[in-house]
Amino acid sequence: MSSTLTSTDGRVVTYVALTLSALGLIWRATRRKVVNPPSPPSWPLIGNLLSMTSGPEYLTYKRIGEDLKSDIIFLEILGNKIIVLNSMRAASDLLEQRSAIYSDRICPPVLKDPELYDWSGSTGMLGYNDVWRHHRRMISKFLGLRESAQFHRIQERQTRSLLQRLMGATSKAQPFEDVKQIFLLSMASTMFELIYGYRPQSERDPFFQGFQEILEHGMDVIMFTNFYVNLFPALARVPDWVPGTGWKRTIQRWRDHKAQASVAPFEWVKTQVSAGIAQPSLLGSLLEEDLPSGLALEERDYRLKELGLALYGGGTESSAGILMSFVAAMILNPEAQAKAQLELDTVLGPCCLPTIADRERLPYVNNLISEVIRWRPALPTALPHVCLEDDKYRGYDILKGTIIFGNVWSMSRDETVYPNPESFDPERFSDSQLPQIPVFGWGRRRCPGAPFGEASVFVSIASILATFTFSSVKDSKRGEIDAKLENTSNALFLELKPFDYKLNLRSESHGELIRKSCEADQ
Repeated sequence: MSSTLTSTDGRVVTYVALTLSALGLIWRATRRKVVNPPSPPSWPLIGNLLSMTSGPEYLTYKRIGEDLKSDIIFLEILGNKIIVLNSMRAASDLLEQRSAIYSDRICPPVLKDPELYDWSGSTGMLGYNDVWRHHRRMISKFLGLRESAQFHRIQERQTRSLLQRLMGATSKAQPFEDVKQIFLLSMASTMFELIYGYRPQSERDPFFQGFQEILEHGMDVIMFTNFYVNLFPALARVPDWVPGTGWKRTIQRWRDHKAQASVAPFEWVKTQVSAGIAQPSLLGSLLEEDLPSGLALEERDYRLKELGLALYGGGTESSAGILMSFVAAMILNPEAQAKAQLELDTVLGPCCLPTIADRERLPYVNNLISEVIRWRPALPTALPHVCLEDDKYRGYDILKGTIIFGNVWSMSRDETVYPNPESFDPERFSDSQLPQIPVFGWGRRRCPGAPFGEASVFVSIASILATFTFSSVKDSKRGEIDAKLENTSNALFLELKPFDYKLNLRSESHGELIRKSCEADQ
C-alpha cells in the first residue's frame, strides 16, 4: 500500500480538519465564561501562588479579602481551585444551608500517599462517603447532647486533677510552660479515659507521649503550604536518593512512629475487653458490639483505631489551646476575671467547685468562655470542605471539586458582627442573638462531639476561676504581653508564644478544697 495520500484521502482529511475547527470555534463562542469570586493577580502556571505570603494562612486569607473588599475570595494555586469564606454569612449560606453538596473533604497528598504520612483513614480526612457516615454514627451514639452526659463524672474528676496540678505551678516564677503542659495533660487524660478507659498518670506516660508526637507531626503536614508535595504531588515519586528529598525521609519516619504509637492504646483496650476487666469507654463498648453487616474484623479494628486517634486529637489540642487563651485574657482583663469570680461566689458559695450541671446558672462565665473562643479561636482556619457539584452563589460560579475554606479568624474579626473585635468583652454575648464563633465546623461536617468538648471547656474554666487568680507580673506592660499573643507557626491549631504572668490560689481555703476533693476521688 502506498504511503502517500490520494487526492480523495486529502479531501477527507481537509473536511475533517475544517469540521473540527468549526466545532471548536462554535464551542468557544457558546461556552459560558466562568465567573469566579474576586481574586488577586494571577500568573501563568502558578496562578495566585505569589499571593500566599509566609506566615499563618488565616492571616493571608483575611488580608486578601480586605484588599479585594470581599468576604468571599477565589485562589487558583498550581491548578487547585480554592474559595475562602471570610464571613459567617457566606459560610452559613454554603456550608450549612447547602451542606448536601459542600460536605466532601480533600486529603492533602502528604496525608493521602501511603508512602508518605498515610493518614487518609482519619475521621476528619474521610470523604463524604459510607465510611465517614459509619465513623459519625459511632461518635454520635456516645457524644451527642444527651448521650455525653454519662461522661460528665469523668470530666469533673479530671478537672479536679487539673486543679491539683495547677497548685504545683503556683511556685513557678514563669509558669507558662508548666501550665501549658498541665492543660494538655488534663485534656489528654480526659480523652484517654473517654476513648480507652485508660488514665495517664503523668506527662511521661508512653501513650500520652506517643499520641502527642503524632499530633505534632500531623498538624504540621496537614497545612497545604508547609510541604511542597501538597502543591506538586509529583514530588512524591522522586527517588529518595535524589538530593533535596530529605523531607521524604522525615515524613516516612513520622509515619512509622504513627503506625506504632496509634495501635498501642487500641491493643491495650482490646486486651482489657477480652479479659473482662475493661473500664467503661467508647472503644470498649464498640468492641463488644457485633460487627456491622459486611464489615471484616480487620477493617473494623482499623476504623476503631483511626476513630480513637481522631477523637483524641480533636478533643485535646483545641481544648488545651482554649485554656491558654483564657489565661492570656484573664491577665489582660483582670476586671472580667473578678466579675466571673464574683458570679461563682454568689451563685455557688465562696468556696465551692462548680459542676457541669451549674452551667445554666452562670451566664457571665458562659459569656466569658464564648468571648475567649471568639477572641483567640483555637482553630483559626477550619478543615477544608470540597464542593461535590457545580454551584452558583451571588452570581459567582463554584465548580465541582473546588476546595472551600472557612476562615474562622476573619469571622471573629468581623466588625459588623463584633464591634471592636480586638477588645475582650464578655458582655457582648449577653445578646442572645449574637452568633457564636463556629469553632466546631458547619453542617454535616460539624463535630459530632461538640457537646462533650463544650462541657470540658466549661467545667475547666469555671473551676479554675473558682480557685485561682491570674495576674500580670510587676513592671509588665499590657502591650508587651499582647504583642506575644500570636501563632507560633503555620499549624492547624493556634498556639500562643510564651508570656509572663503570676498564678496564685485565691486563698488557702481554696487549696484545701482542692486537696479534699482529690482525696475523695481516690
